[in-house]
Amino acid sequence: MKVRALAIAGPTASGKTGLALAIAAHLQSRGGSEIISVDSALVYKGMDIGTAKPTQEELATVPHHLIDIRDPLVAYSAAEFARDATSLVNDIASRGKVPLLVGGTMLYFKAMLEGLNDMPAADPQVRAQIQAEAEVAGWPAMHAQLQAVDPQTAARLAPADSQRIARALEVFRISGQPLSSFQHNISTTNTSPETSEGQAPTNALNFHNVPMLSLEPLDRAWLHRRIAQRFDDMLAQGFLDEVKALRARGDLNIDLPSMRCVGYRQAWEALDGSLPMAELRDRGVFATRQLAKRQLTWLRSMPHRHVLQADGTDVLAQACQWVEAQLD
Repeated sequence: MKVRALAIAGPTASGKTGLALAIAAHLQSRGGSEIISVDSALVYKGMDIGTAKPTQEELATVPHHLIDIRDPLVAYSAAEFARDATSLVNDIASRGKVPLLVGGTMLYFKAMLEGLNDMPAADPQVRAQIQAEAEVAGWPAMHAQLQAVDPQTAARLAPADSQRIARALEVFRISGQPLSSFQHNISTTNTSPETSEGQAPTNALNFHNVPMLSLEPLDRAWLHRRIAQRFDDMLAQGFLDEVKALRARGDLNIDLPSMRCVGYRQAWEALDGSLPMAELRDRGVFATRQLAKRQLTWLRSMPHRHVLQADGTDVLAQACQWVEAQLD
């Protein structure tokens, strides 16, 4: 059976969750669908408010996968996602349902559909931030920071090797994955040979065979307002209490991939006192806007995507029309 899957991507707060649920309801007439989360934050248990995780009611309307599968102490690599998501697509399609790949972690989309042959591109803003930190703390301190998130790379770099330390930290901050993870092999769950972290699994989907619907606002201010409103809602729902509970465990730290998720890092710093509590809201909103900007940059590098104006009218009707065109 030929695998049929659809992807729904877009920046944070663009309306992906609601649209995916509506499309899933529309697909009931075609035998149903199941949603595979393409989100590096939703994999973590106990991180619900700050990740805008779908509610229990939303999760109950259609089967969801790759949500709440990791403790925040345990990292989840892009290669692991590629392996797990590809297996899920094959399974869902074999049962006559439509797999919906939904999310905004573009590295995950790339890992599954295109492979991880390239390191993340350089980001001048991230590099400038690392340089600024180094000017205050010194490169040995930055090396120690690298040791905490990527001990394998840190072990082969001298504490004064500023160029390579900066690049390794840059890769981690952009992708959420250590530099070493792009260079080592991982084992798969089937009997096929091991595949490189830098390549898609042997049964990966062909990138151009998976239609992608991309929610992109025409008016950037529209997205900025939604991001601000979402952060305000999270604070009102008890986001700080959620982070306090994670800190109270005693085994988590700010350098873990889970705690580097947008919002969580800023809340952690505010609770530490290194960020004034009065600045948490603005810092969190700004960090989320920067994330959305990076997501849109990734999306624009995917020429095969079908762009749907997120802030336009009749979004659902247009999306369902697109879905029908892909499946006919």
